[in-house]
Order: sequence, then structure tokens, then C-alpha cells
Amino acid sequence: MASLQITICAMSTMPEDQPLVCDLARAHPTKVVPCFGYHPWFTYRISIHPSTSKDDHYRSLFLPTSSQDQCQDPAHISAYQRLLPLLPDPIGLDYILSELRRNLEAFPEAMLGEVGLDRAFRVPFDYYAERRELTPFTVPFDHQLAILEAQLELAVELGRNVSIHSVKSQLATAELLAKMQIKHQENWSRISLDLHSCGLSPESWRDIERKYKNVFLSLSTVINSRSPNHRALIATCSPTRLLVESDFHNVDKCTERTWDMVKTVAEVRGWPLESEWIDDLDEDDWGTVRKLEENWFRFKKGYHATSSGTVATRQSK
Repeated sequence: MASLQITICAMSTMPEDQPLVCDLARAHPTKVVPCFGYHPWFTYRISIHPSTSKDDHYRSLFLPTSSQDQCQDPAHISAYQRLLPLLPDPIGLDYILSELRRNLEAFPEAMLGEVGLDRAFRVPFDYYAERRELTPFTVPFDHQLAILEAQLELAVELGRNVSIHSVKSQLATAELLAKMQIKHQENWSRISLDLHSCGLSPESWRDIERKYKNVFLSLSTVINSRSPNHRALIATCSPTRLLVESDFHNVDKCTERTWDMVKTVAEVRGWPLESEWIDDLDEDDWGTVRKLEENWFRFKKGYHATSSGTVATRQSK
């Protein structure tokens, strides 16, 4: 961290991460934007219903009686019996939200993240194993969605920006954005949302960009460079909604990987890439880094135009 030359958004994903991000932000307040929240990969550890036993909670997710094939499949039953002793006791959603509120309020610049939806993830037997062996279980989508909505409600209430993970969930993500905008209107437009390592089709992104003035997309080489789709997204996206990221777990590699995507953006958009930093430069002469920096400032600031064309205003406390 001492040699880090950029500011990072340190994302939380699971219960154990939340205090680590707190500690990192306190130790390096000028280099870390703390982000608190629960990633869809770990939402199975959260219980929506209070006073539910460990077995009842996990059985309802992985061997639901609504799915006769799954709850009676010997392979699924065997996998569940092996998995259950390895799982932690579930944590109630009310407790999760209370802790999330405390953390966000402790850091006025903190974001909600990383949160979202993922239809592809399968629960591993041991997440920390060097080579993860996967179970046949996914996290029920309705469960993911309920926990995401609860976290977004808190973000809107506190006026906090959000980093959203969306994998094989394009339609559900778009429907959720529409629902939140209708429900919260101007308060929704106070916050910014980033579809991080965005894998949407260019057509889906254009529709979201047109409907929601507060949604940005960011791209990373570690995820997006697996497909040429990311270059089409860069070309399609409004120049004022584009962000870049590392999406990497090792801080020593964050700068290098972010810079790789900056270079890709410059190439695709045909923007110049700065070789030196000149203050007070006319906007027409801005290079790629300056343009992306301005987008980040716009994202952090929030208070975007609403669908009616008015600009969201600050709420008095």
C-alpha cells in the first residue's frame, strides 16, 4: 500500500471482509474508498427468515421442496450432507443490514459494494481451498434478489454509490433498475451505480444508458478481455459514462491492470493518451486519463438528472 500510486475502491464481499475493509480504510484514508456489502456468491450465508435453524436454512436453498427432482436426487442429497458441516451458521438479514449501516455511516465517502446478481456461480465445498471443488448447488435467484434489494434500499436512504455485479442476469438487472427508479425517483438519481466488469451486450447497455442517467459501466482486463464484446461496449458507451478498473484481488497488480484497460479505451475510442500531466487544459484537448478522471468525479458526485430532466437535489438532514 505504501507504494500504491492510485486510489482504490476496496470491495467487501462476505462477512469476514467487512472489518478488513474498515481497517484498510483507516490505515490508508487517502488511498482507499471503502466499499461495504455482500456479493451474490455469499448470499447463501444470509438468512432472510429469523429463527431458522442452520439445517432448515441451507436445506431451503439447496434442497427446496418446490423442486422435487433436486430434493429427491441422491447425488444432491449426498452433496448436501457433505456440505452442511462445512458451512457457517447463517446470519440474519436484519443483522447484516444493521452492520452495513454502521459501516457506511462510519465512512462518509464509502460505497455499497460489491453487490449484485449471478446465475452462473456454484457453491464450493471449501471456498478457501487452493483448487475449489464445486457442489451442484447455485444460490436461488429470488434469494439473491431479495438481499440485493435490501442493500440497495439502504444505499438510497444514505445516498451512497453502488458497485453492481451482474452475470447472466441482464434482464433481471434491467428490471431492478426500473423498479428502483419508479419507487425512489429523485432519491434514486442522487446516487451513482457502476455495472462493474460489465458483460452486457452493447444493445442492452445502450438501453440502460438511455433510461438511467446515473448508471455507469466499468471494464477490466481480467474479466472483460476474455471476449471481444468489451471493445464493442467501449465504442458504444457514452464518453461520459465510461470507467475502468482492475477487478483484481492483489493490490500490487491493480495499477498495472487498470492501466492496461486505459490503453484499450484510448485505442478503441481514438483518444490521445497523456505522456505528461498539464493543468488547466481545455476540455477539447483532454486525453484518455483526463476524460476517465472526470467520469470518476462525476460518478462520485452523484445527483444526476432524473427521467423528467430535473437534477436530483441534496436532502437536508
